[in-house]
Amino acid sequence: MAAPPTRRKISAVDTAWLRMDRPHNVMMISGVLMFRERLEIATLRRVVEERFLVFPRFRQRPAELAGVAVWETDRDFDLERHVVHTALPGAAGRKELQALVSRLATTPLDPARPRWQFHLVDRCDGGSAVVVRIHHCYADGIALVRVLLSMTDASAHGPPAMPFEPPKREPRAAPDDPVAQLMQPFAGVMGVARKVAGTLVEKGAELWSDPSKAVELANQGSALTAELAKLAMMGQDSPTRFKGKPGTAKRVAWADPIPLDEVKTVGRALGASINDVLLSCVAGALASYLRDKGDDTDGVTLRALVPVNLRPMERAYKLGNQFGLVFLELPIGMENPVARLYAVRENMRSLRGSYQPVLALGILAAMGAGPKLLQDTLLTILARNASAVMTNVPGPQQPLWLAGARIDGLMFWVPQSGDIGVGVSIISYDGKVQFGLITDKGFCPDPARVIERFGGEFEKLVLTALMCPWGHSGDLDPERAARTVGVA
Repeated sequence: MAAPPTRRKISAVDTAWLRMDRPHNVMMISGVLMFRERLEIATLRRVVEERFLVFPRFRQRPAELAGVAVWETDRDFDLERHVVHTALPGAAGRKELQALVSRLATTPLDPARPRWQFHLVDRCDGGSAVVVRIHHCYADGIALVRVLLSMTDASAHGPPAMPFEPPKREPRAAPDDPVAQLMQPFAGVMGVARKVAGTLVEKGAELWSDPSKAVELANQGSALTAELAKLAMMGQDSPTRFKGKPGTAKRVAWADPIPLDEVKTVGRALGASINDVLLSCVAGALASYLRDKGDDTDGVTLRALVPVNLRPMERAYKLGNQFGLVFLELPIGMENPVARLYAVRENMRSLRGSYQPVLALGILAAMGAGPKLLQDTLLTILARNASAVMTNVPGPQQPLWLAGARIDGLMFWVPQSGDIGVGVSIISYDGKVQFGLITDKGFCPDPARVIERFGGEFEKLVLTALMCPWGHSGDLDPERAARTVGVA
C-alpha cells in the first residue's frame, strides 16, 4: 500500500493568494526568456531537475482539506508534464510570441499537479524562448526571480551565476546592510499590523460603507490605524477605459530595451531617481494612448498598486509571499513631462516610511485566515481603488546563460487582482531596461500602441536633460524647460 502524501499547512498569506484566482485574473507570475540560440528540451529539463527542483515545494501541489489549505506532495510527479515543448508556426517573431504568452496568461495551471510550468518555444526569431508560469501561492516575485537566477550560469560552460546554498542557520544582517536598516522599523509592527488587519476582517466592509468608522479609527492615534483609515477613505481613481469589468482574454506586449546608463544620466540631470524617470515615462505613455483614443486626460489620475519587498535579501531564496502593497498616484493628466516627473517623484517620496506595505501584508494574512467569501468582498473593495498593478525589478547587470544558451532578453508580469485589468512591468538586465504591459482585451486590445510610446516619452526627458544648463541646482522650472525643448 502506497504511503499517504506528505502534507503541510499553507501560510495565511499564501492561502490568500491561492484563493484569489478568478476566471478573468489567474494568479500566475509569468515570464519570458529570449535566446538567439536554439535550446534542447532535454537540456532544459535537466537544468530544471537539478536546480529548480532542489526546492521541495515545487514537487508539491496546493490543496484544500476540510477548508484548510495544505501543501501536498505529488506522488505521481512527472517532469515532462511541467517542462513542455511548444512550436510556433512558420517564421514566428515577437508578435507570435506575444500572442502565445497572451493565451498562456489566461490558461489556468492544472490544480491536480504542482502549479508551475516551463514552455520551450521553438522557431522564435531564429532562436528560442522559454515561457515560465508559476502560481503566486508558491512565492512572490522577488523570491521567484532569485530562484530562476539560481538556474543560470555566468557563461556558456561556466559555473552557476548565483548558486543556491541553503544557509545552515538564519544569517544575521550586517550593521551597514541598507535593506536590513530599511526593514528594522517594520520589525516591531508586523504583529500589530496583523492584529489591526484582523479587526478589519472581523468588521468586513463596514469601514468602506460608513466613512465615519474610518474617521474613528484615525482618531485613535495609532499610525497603523490611521493608515488603515486612509485606505478606507481613499476612494476610486479617475474613471478611464482602463477600468471596468474585465473579460477572460488578455493581450501582452513589450518594448525594445533602453540603456540603463541613459536612464541614470537623465535622473541625475533632472534630480530624480531611476524609478521616478521610468514611472513618469509609463504615465506619459498611458496618457498619450488615452488622448489618441479621443479621451480627455485633463486632471486625470491613475492609481497603481505597487508591490514593496518586505523580505531581507539574505532570505531572498525563501519561498512564500512576503511583500506589501502601496497605492501610487500616476498623474497622467499632466502633459508637461518635467512637471509629471516631479509629481511622480513627490508621490513616491510621500510613500516612503508609510505603513501601507506592512498593513497590506497584514490584511493578506488576515484574509487568508478568514472565510473565502469575506476575502473576496474585501479584495473587490481594495482592488477597485486602483487601475493597474505595477512592478519594477532590478535584475542582474551582466549576461547570463540558461541550459548553455545566452539569455538575450527577459520580461515578466505579476497577476492583476480583483477586477484590475492592467499590469505594468519594468525590469533591468545586462545594462538595459525593458518595459512590458499586459492588459484586458476589453480595456486595451492593442497594448503595443501603449508600448511604442514609452521610448518617445523617455526621449522627451533625454532632450530636456541635454538642454538644461550645466551646474544648475535645484529643480528646473517645468514650464520653461518644456518650452525650451518644444514639448510643452
